[in-house]
Amino acid sequence: MNILLLEDDIELSNEIVSFLKNREIQCDFVFEGNSFIEVFKKKSYQMAILDINVPGISGLEVCKQIREIDQKIPVLFLTAMDDISDKVTAFSYGADDYITKPFNFEELFIRINALVRRANSHDNKSSELLIVDDLTIDKDNFIVKRNGQIVEITPKEFQLLVLLVEANGRVLPKPYIASKLWEEHVHTNQNTIEVYVNLLRNKIDKEHENKLIHTKIGFGYFLKSNK
Repeated sequence: MNILLLEDDIELSNEIVSFLKNREIQCDFVFEGNSFIEVFKKKSYQMAILDINVPGISGLEVCKQIREIDQKIPVLFLTAMDDISDKVTAFSYGADDYITKPFNFEELFIRINALVRRANSHDNKSSELLIVDDLTIDKDNFIVKRNGQIVEITPKEFQLLVLLVEANGRVLPKPYIASKLWEEHVHTNQNTIEVYVNLLRNKIDKEHENKLIHTKIGFGYFLKSNK
């Protein structure tokens, strides 16, 4: 596995690289946003780990450019910015996961494996088309359309949307959603699920009269056409 790390703290970068090397994971690192994109384009990587406040373009802008190049590669933010608004912004730019500093190296390793394993499992699935009212999901090509218009969503949002659609209108509790989108040993709080649902609503439902994503207060979420 090859990972590209964006981190301007050279000492921390070396610690991460050494830690991952001991677990047979190759990790290259750069400390500046523009350089990250240049390196990313030249070599094949299975994952990107980004800090936000770095020299040059920010980690958020780097994430945005990564998504223009590759929609499927897992992107994990590793940053000291711990406000919920920072997480919302990162997810909206295309993040798959978010860890705040200071962090536990073993948890980082667990999350890396979980993200890459999930990405690989999606690559191996056969083509399948899911349809609910005017919402269409191409599972093989990761394409979402609402009323014929392509909806740009992140990989994690895509996983959540597919989970809701495949439930066929059944209410999914937050713990269940967390267990399906993250490994069981990776802690996910309630706010994280709410963030993803709200991001998905803004992209899927906001511009449409017929809302598909619903909340059953005290129970969870479900997707169903009101028509």
